[in-house]
Amino acid sequence: MALVIRGLASFIWKKLMPALRNTTTKRLLIGIGFFTVVTGILSMNFLPERLKVNVGQPFAQKNPIFANRTIEFEDKIKTAEARRRAAEAVGKVHEEDPGALDETIADINNIMNKVKAVSGNQEMTPEQKVSQLKRDIPFILPEGVYSSLARYESQTIQGLDIKTREIVTAAYNKGIPEENIGQIKSSILEQDVAAVNLPEDARTFMGALIDYTLRPNFIYNAEETQRKKEAAMEAVAPVRTVVQANEKIIGQGDIVTPEHIQKLEALGLLKAPVPVSAVLGIAMIVALAMAVVMVYLYQNHTDIYLNEGFLLLIALIVVFELLLAKTVMAIQISSGWADMLGYMIPVAAASMLLAILLDTRMALLVTAVLSGMVGIITGGELRFALAGMISGLVAVYSVSRLSQRSDMAKAGLVYVSSANVLAIMSVELVTRGMDSTSLAIGVLFGLLNGIFSAVLTIGVLPYLESAFGITSSVKLLELANPGQPLLKQLLMEAPGTYHHSILVGNLAEAAADAVGGDSLLVRVGSYYHDIGKLRRPYFFIENQLSSDNPHDKLTPNLSTLIITSHTSDGAEIAAEHKVPRMVIDIIEQHHGTSLVSFFFHRALENDKNEKTVNEEDFRYEGPKPQTKEAALVMMADSVEAAVRALQKPTPGRIEGLVRRVIKEKLLDGQLDECDLTFKDLDIIAGAFVRVLSGIFHTRVEYPETVIKEIERRKARDAGIRKQSSGKSAGDQQAT
Repeated sequence: MALVIRGLASFIWKKLMPALRNTTTKRLLIGIGFFTVVTGILSMNFLPERLKVNVGQPFAQKNPIFANRTIEFEDKIKTAEARRRAAEAVGKVHEEDPGALDETIADINNIMNKVKAVSGNQEMTPEQKVSQLKRDIPFILPEGVYSSLARYESQTIQGLDIKTREIVTAAYNKGIPEENIGQIKSSILEQDVAAVNLPEDARTFMGALIDYTLRPNFIYNAEETQRKKEAAMEAVAPVRTVVQANEKIIGQGDIVTPEHIQKLEALGLLKAPVPVSAVLGIAMIVALAMAVVMVYLYQNHTDIYLNEGFLLLIALIVVFELLLAKTVMAIQISSGWADMLGYMIPVAAASMLLAILLDTRMALLVTAVLSGMVGIITGGELRFALAGMISGLVAVYSVSRLSQRSDMAKAGLVYVSSANVLAIMSVELVTRGMDSTSLAIGVLFGLLNGIFSAVLTIGVLPYLESAFGITSSVKLLELANPGQPLLKQLLMEAPGTYHHSILVGNLAEAAADAVGGDSLLVRVGSYYHDIGKLRRPYFFIENQLSSDNPHDKLTPNLSTLIITSHTSDGAEIAAEHKVPRMVIDIIEQHHGTSLVSFFFHRALENDKNEKTVNEEDFRYEGPKPQTKEAALVMMADSVEAAVRALQKPTPGRIEGLVRRVIKEKLLDGQLDECDLTFKDLDIIAGAFVRVLSGIFHTRVEYPETVIKEIERRKARDAGIRKQSSGKSAGDQQAT
């Protein structure tokens, strides 16, 4: 038996493991887990009642229930009754149709004219008249009525016509409401038509004609009636009830009434029984929220949609936030006095984490969804949900463009706190009016919420970055710090490369701002793009302090191998120092498959036959830039090196060189795999020229006489300082 169980378990495991490795399966499992957990958290608000009470039954608990605090609440039973009476007092609203009579008379005339034309036609036989009347009259009549109409004289038909219009006109003068038209038709047939002095068949035709053509001239306006009823109901002020502290609510044997239930619920001592419909409704809300977010991600952020790690991150942040909200509300209920503690729910913390780690627009959507869920957790308190949503939206915008680490603290301490204070004050003014105590507590909670959100975000962010392998803007800001060990090593061992990287960063960042790229990533990528030169710094011209060039003693092929290896060396060094993958990509791609033209041409000069030199041997391994940011670093790197070697760099010569370098990269195919347009290249060239013109601006040459005068004054000032120093020392010695 044991062998069978082990074999079955092994079989299931072998079949299950491939499915678990599938990305779609992982996303499905994350979705099911998230749906179950969130539905459970939100459904906890509908837990069964703490006290066993049923309306109409005696209260069975031995100890009586007393109010633990003074509380004022809306008496929903009395309020609903007052509003019902106000709605019933509103009459039905009708709109008069002034054209109803004319339209009815026109219909009657149309039919009567046809009847007159047929009955007065002497050329038709009685059978033909009956057939024609059946076609002309749009309603069914008894067979004998058709025959009677066919043989009536014109006086009878005319009397029938006149009497019909008189009856209809009289009915319209009294008014025909839409909902009473059936009764009015029956009354006309039974009274008015029956009293007409005409043959029976004529009265039958008249009744059918009136029944067919009569229409209401007072139309019931259900929408306006409902609006007036709602207005009347809204005009009724809510009935308020006050329960005093230590007031007896219910005792043993008392018959439970709806009023008892209201008071117990207001004091938080009772929860309504959980209906299946409530849990089903919560599940539908959660499913709908998930669907909205997933459709948005599918259409706008496939990188997040297809990454199960990112989806798990979103789920964890939302669940963590909901658990915090549940904890805050549990404290509020247990404390009793703090009925405004819901303002401390840190929705902004989740908003900032999502905006920093993933995407700002997605964070806005999740913030809105999360605020709705917070509203459910707080028992439908719209004020808490509204304040949370406002603070969350402000938090997203405040961290959308971090330029330094302190911006994250500023976002919570300044922006979120301010938004919280304003939102809470606004809501409290609407709900409670000018209550100074409520406003003061609201301001305090708003400030504390901002501080709490900032502390929570700063504390949790590093762990989430590490756990999910995400490179946030905060991580990039840390990498851009000159105190980073790798940058300090670059400064000490390859100072020329370091300063070159700083200039490249300035160029690339300006270009990224101009074309809408990630300027922070570009700056960090520029700082680290040449760290591979740390392996052999003096083989690169910017780090050679003497006139000796080690490449003079090497073959062009070996020199090319050393030069091109700095990209792979840089990727290795960056990986060893835990530099993010997106920065390593820039290191690997910043030369693409460019040609090392200097050593290629030297090799051609050495090989006079030009048969053994292969151009591919003198190119970088690549890959070519795959992103806009990598391409910007490539162009900035080449432009900075070219302009630095330019003799007498005037603005015109700088611009010409910049555009030539970019054109060469384009023609060489280095920009084929990134998403830059020709318009972008023109904008990038302009940004490069502006920065370089500021760096290599023309300096004023001082005349020789001015230089000598400056040196003379420096010498004189130095002598004065020396005398002053000697005198001071002598004074001290004398003392």
